[in-house]
Amino acid sequence: MNKVVASADAAVADIPDGATVMLGGFGLCGIPENLIAALVRKGVKGLHTISNNMGIDGCGMGLMLEAGMIASHISSYVGENKLLEKMVLAGQLDLTLVPQGTLAERIRAGGAGIPAFYTPTGVGTVVAEGKESREFNGRTYLLETGLAADYALVKAWRGDRLGNLVYRKTARNFNPMMATAARITIAEVEELVEPGQIDPDQVMTPGIYVQRIIQGENYEKRIERRTVRKA
Repeated sequence: MNKVVASADAAVADIPDGATVMLGGFGLCGIPENLIAALVRKGVKGLHTISNNMGIDGCGMGLMLEAGMIASHISSYVGENKLLEKMVLAGQLDLTLVPQGTLAERIRAGGAGIPAFYTPTGVGTVVAEGKESREFNGRTYLLETGLAADYALVKAWRGDRLGNLVYRKTARNFNPMMATAARITIAEVEELVEPGQIDPDQVMTPGIYVQRIIQGENYEKRIERRTVRKA
């Protein structure tokens, strides 16, 4: 099945107001830049987003925040986004912070059909507030629920027309697990190739998890902060 969509705008055209959307990336590394830009152009509102962080002011998911598209966000890191901090303190956005490993496992569980799991992370902290706990072998664990989404927007290095994906180095981050945890996964790739051009042993996300794929373009690949030693 050819899953290639003509453009990023066409790929996100059916995402409605109020949808739950996972977005891959860690900082600005491995984010679906083209799909984010298309969502901003579409102007969808009231989104419930799940991502490791919210990009930075003026870049990545920061563009979505500035456009007033996000109603709530589940994340592990506030990061360099001053607008996010301002909106949360003003009560304008519902933010849930989750320990990073727990966030990763909640997404993995959602993709695997596991409704909940126990973890020791967060015991005795504010993370534990309102959560069920249980003791195993003399140690206390918290019950955490799996996460799933209506849509997942992911970025890969290479993909074929069947949706098989290969990620490159640290740009892999949350992308593979998010690709499994949504009803519709939309992937953008730097290199779009024909079926058979990817070694099956190199496939990191099988095409069965991907419903749409686009060829990305004009990647900035920015970083949050650059420090240069003075001469």
